[in-house]
Amino acid sequence: MTNWLPSLDTGTGPLYIRIADDAESAIKSGALPHGAKLPPQRDLAYDVGVTIGTISRAYALLRERGLVTGEVGRGTYVQASSEGNDLPARDPVTINYGGTRAMVPPPGKLRFDTTAAIDVGQAETVGRIMAEIATAHPGEISSYTRTLSPDWLEAGRLWLASGSWQPEAEQVLPQLGVHAGINAVVAAVSGAGDRIVCEHLTYSQVSRSANLMGRQIALVDSDQDGILPEDFERVCAREHPKAAFIMSSGQNPTLACLPLSRRKDIVDIARKYNVWLIEDYLYGGMIADGIPLLAELAPDRTFLLNGLSKCVAAGVRGGWVACPPHMSQRVRVTQKMVSGGLPFLLAELSARMVLSGAAGEIRSKVLTEIGAREAVVRELFAGKDFRSHPRLPFFWLKLPEPWMSGTFKQAVLDADVLIDDEDEFKPARSSRVYHHVRVGFSEGRDRSISIEGLKTVRRILDQSPLGTSAIV
Repeated sequence: MTNWLPSLDTGTGPLYIRIADDAESAIKSGALPHGAKLPPQRDLAYDVGVTIGTISRAYALLRERGLVTGEVGRGTYVQASSEGNDLPARDPVTINYGGTRAMVPPPGKLRFDTTAAIDVGQAETVGRIMAEIATAHPGEISSYTRTLSPDWLEAGRLWLASGSWQPEAEQVLPQLGVHAGINAVVAAVSGAGDRIVCEHLTYSQVSRSANLMGRQIALVDSDQDGILPEDFERVCAREHPKAAFIMSSGQNPTLACLPLSRRKDIVDIARKYNVWLIEDYLYGGMIADGIPLLAELAPDRTFLLNGLSKCVAAGVRGGWVACPPHMSQRVRVTQKMVSGGLPFLLAELSARMVLSGAAGEIRSKVLTEIGAREAVVRELFAGKDFRSHPRLPFFWLKLPEPWMSGTFKQAVLDADVLIDDEDEFKPARSSRVYHHVRVGFSEGRDRSISIEGLKTVRRILDQSPLGTSAIV
């Protein structure tokens, strides 16, 4: 067994990636020769001073790169290569912005790392409406989109509505989905080097996109109910952020819903420190909990976003943003700059689906199926520590001792199911460990397949890590 120890003083990105990169460099240089046995994960974690989950993820990444092999009971060994040690350099963009999911999911795995709208047969409706558009608007389809149809704005106004509140149609812009809309907003309200506030756990692709555009992330504390206003004020006072990204209801991945009192406090703090609020209501719109939106409490500084991907059709990529007064034109410009512009077919299709009632009908079917699957989750995971909602297609599962998030993810992957470990949702480097995983269950039209995947996750949860191939 080799005495190799990784150096964490160089490199960028999360610790597990830096450990894997150091091992790859050692393999290329010959310091870790082919056939060499890597230290046991527990030993290396102790020697380096990190969690065993970090080492497990580093070893898993080395396996994905084809650099090592692992056998239960024998250990982890440097993979023999017929082409010598001349291995390709790692792409820094992939390392820093790719997240913890594989760019190309391995085949033959059940995708419990997705929360896209469940297939309830919406393709037939989408196809019919697209055919109608192609017949009615052949010229628009063959050209660039230079105007915004009033129907597109009206559809967005209706889809963004919450309770009795609706945004003004002239403040609404159609988007290439919610993620692209958030990117346009970030570009509109901030510049290179500016800070964007995010929770310690959140939809981290927003933070990665912001980093890619040269923005920095300021982390704010939260609890089971969401952002803590007192810490939000501390961050605003000390770091002077330009904007805060907030999922006010159905927070991803924790499912937190901000109480009204906190929403009012956050709005007051944002006004005090002149901070824009970016309210992602993609899951909140599915819950429809009736709590006033940040955009309702502070329409002067809140950008509200919602779309079709989670409850109608992810492949359509339809979405809208309601902007504060006088900001819609700026966001329209930045949208074009960061995305290349809005396709006519997407905007017209999304609008027709909403205005015809088709989107609402599909959403109703999707939510019904989500409710049925979530009931199975509550039955299968009874007695375990988790958080779920009957209208959301994922649950946030706390792992019992001695499971670590990355180790559990690998064990479930070895059983042909893909889930997300907690690091997927960390928007910046953090020493906090939550021992949670997010498990989605919207994959597949056949509920029975989803149930079998849930049973697999529960079976592994009841095992010791020493009884799986996740630790070698």
